[in-house]
Amino acid sequence: MGIKCGIVGLPNVGKSTLFNALTASEIPAENYPFCTIDPNVGVVTVPDPKLDAIAAIVTPEKVVPTVVEFVDIAGLVEGASQGQGLGNQFLAHIRETHAIAHLVRCFVNDDIVHVANRIDPLHDIEIIDTELMLADLETVQKIFQRAERAAKANDKAAVARRDALQKLVTALGNGKPARSVVLDAHERETVRDVQLITAKPVMYIANVAEDATEDNPLVAPVRKLAAEQGTEVVVISAALEAELAQLAEGERAEFLTSLGLTEPGLNRVIRSAYRLLGLKTFYTAGPKECRAWTVHKDATAPQAAGAIHTDFERGFIRAEVIGYDQFIARRGEQGAREAGELRLEGKTYVVKEGDVIHFRFNV
Repeated sequence: MGIKCGIVGLPNVGKSTLFNALTASEIPAENYPFCTIDPNVGVVTVPDPKLDAIAAIVTPEKVVPTVVEFVDIAGLVEGASQGQGLGNQFLAHIRETHAIAHLVRCFVNDDIVHVANRIDPLHDIEIIDTELMLADLETVQKIFQRAERAAKANDKAAVARRDALQKLVTALGNGKPARSVVLDAHERETVRDVQLITAKPVMYIANVAEDATEDNPLVAPVRKLAAEQGTEVVVISAALEAELAQLAEGERAEFLTSLGLTEPGLNRVIRSAYRLLGLKTFYTAGPKECRAWTVHKDATAPQAAGAIHTDFERGFIRAEVIGYDQFIARRGEQGAREAGELRLEGKTYVVKEGDVIHFRFNV
């Protein structure tokens, strides 16, 4: 599965600058609200040292990493759900994403206007959360009205859908995000088509000044809130990341070293997204192609095969599996096979992070 991540935040918090850094693109990032009018979509290659190491051994014709798709929309403002600003017009573009990256301004710069004329990360978060919940409430109320009419015929499926939607309407109406609603497996299935933004997991990206340290006092309340919510916080300087993204590969490494950093912030953002979504990576490796694949952490071997092609899952016979460490230590499949470290796994096998797998299947 490819990850899709929507970027939200107030105007002038650095969303377009972050998007430029993540995708090394050149969209406008001027210092005024609503400079991002059309939704911007960028596909980013996931940095993957394991894939690089596997490919160095196999030397395939092609190396295919996994990717993350970032969707950036215009900044939301207070009252967006009533038509204020431009961001609310584009919320539909992030309804189909898997996760939300909420960019929060944690820097002071008198030259960059804050729409509320004060730097208060928690207040900013509250504004965005409220507007997203109001937008979701409007969406789910319309769907609930239709479901209520359908349920009058006492059809079991229609009644179940109405009841699940009622829980969502109640929560959102009380100022609670859709993700806070506990639904059982059947209820989740009945409302699977309802793409609510606040049902998605959210991570916070604290945008700090270029010279800020990890103990930035503006970041502390964001960390506390994230800990209470059980979610992720990534601290980056979007301006620094954008500058870094424009450098050549060699210069980039040198620049990172000069700053005392070992990797770009992009890497941390992606790792956080993987943890947030409960994802892991397995690999296929052959002379034609080495490729990374992303699956849910609980994925079984047939489900992992299905990530490659649905026919592979339907016709799954077995998986030939080599752990990443063994693949590297034995210099590839042949060495692992000779050392007895290639395992045959069946339908109940849960794929492990880094597994190198060859699937056997019937078409």
